[in-house]
Amino acid sequence: MPPNPNPRIIVALDVSTQEDALALVSHLDPRLCRVKVGQELFTRIGPRVVEALQNRGFSIFLDLKFHDIPNTVAGACRAAAALEVWMVNVHASGGRRMMEAAREAVEASTARPLLTAVTVLTSLDAEDLAAIGLGGSPETHVINLARLAELAGLDGVICSPQELDGLKGRVSDDFLRVTPGIRSADSAKVDQKRVMSPLQAIGLGAHYLVIGRPITAAPDPAEALNAIAAGIEAKGS
Repeated sequence: MPPNPNPRIIVALDVSTQEDALALVSHLDPRLCRVKVGQELFTRIGPRVVEALQNRGFSIFLDLKFHDIPNTVAGACRAAAALEVWMVNVHASGGRRMMEAAREAVEASTARPLLTAVTVLTSLDAEDLAAIGLGGSPETHVINLARLAELAGLDGVICSPQELDGLKGRVSDDFLRVTPGIRSADSAKVDQKRVMSPLQAIGLGAHYLVIGRPITAAPDPAEALNAIAAGIEAKGS
């Protein structure tokens, strides 16, 4: 398959050591995917794991979900941008002022990353939201938070593929939708409740897919990545 200048797949490196991360990406083609560094790996290893992965040719989605007072989040985003990562994210529930501070911080950087906002975690359903005092469906909250993130000037949102259809007409077409919770039909959901297959999510308007176990736990991660990438290419998206 020819290289894609803008690969739609982001492989989640949900491992705890740099050695495991590098062993995993040794099976992956950076022309076909980007990689996600999350909280466990970054907390254990720190910025050097980002540099090690970049040296292997991978663009990095730094998935730390910043959520704090505006000044603190701005400082965190500024530090993330200094690592020259491709994407960084915050929690939309931190509010418009917090998101605007984050956006201003990345805009001032020399290598501006994409800035996205987490709406409702894919592990939560309506019952979970009610338990923390938030009535209504996950879709309602996703739409409200996505619109707030766009007003704050962010590049897009992280949302379940189940809410993609509901975002149509509520946010701009070029407002990015990054979707975790991507599973093949025979994959276990584990701790995620609102999931969908890769081609279904692309068909509903996802710009990027965060995919973990269907690739990383596959007997042959390279083959799994190639198959999903080929399916997306064949769909013409």
